[in-house]
Amino acid sequence: MKLTFLAELTGSRAAEAVLLHIFHYGESYGRAISSDLKISLDSVQRQLDKLEGAGLLVCKRQGRTLIYTWNTRKRAAGRLKDLVEIAYEGISLEGREALFWVRRRPRSKDKPIIDSKS
Repeated sequence: MKLTFLAELTGSRAAEAVLLHIFHYGESYGRAISSDLKISLDSVQRQLDKLEGAGLLVCKRQGRTLIYTWNTRKRAAGRLKDLVEIAYEGISLEGREALFWVRRRPRSKDKPIIDSKS
């Protein structure tokens, strides 16, 4: 299932999923991306390694888990994040709610899953 133009641009649905997931949540880890978007963990890990190797993502260790986020020191990472934002905004609000239905942090009662101005 094609979500945005990122799959064609990167040549991989897993790369698209990784980029959108990290953009939406700000940071993420392989197993969360894999389970949320129903993609094999192996392909997600390969994409995370590739993006980290290119300097676009950085990771930190939390216990045994590697948490990935955007590399703020690399200008190309900022440009890629801008491109991912364009793709993310092209997904309908209902589509975003279907893709990113897992709550990663607490929120107020009756607050929508995704802010309508996002």
